[in-house]
Amino acid sequence: MRPTLAPHVPVRLALAVGAAETRLHQHFPRIMRTLIRFSPARAAPFAELQRLETDPAFRALFRAELSACIVQNAEAAVTELQHAIRPDSEERAA
Repeated sequence: MRPTLAPHVPVRLALAVGAAETRLHQHFPRIMRTLIRFSPARAAPFAELQRLETDPAFRALFRAELSACIVQNAEAAVTELQHAIRPDSEERAA
């Protein structure tokens, strides 16, 4: 018995529709944006990054906080290193 093409028709149809959609997106992007109305949801991890890129006030605040955090961590590291190199006099007496 010869196999029929019926099971393959939906697959071929889906591939043809996908190819047509891709072609339409390439040649008529404005029309396709109008026809297909959807807003891509922003991924939560990248929402703050996008805000940093677009909002100058938020970017300035973020940079100031980041700089303060870096300075604070550097000072803590220097203090820890100084205590490791030469301990306080109280620790030497013990």
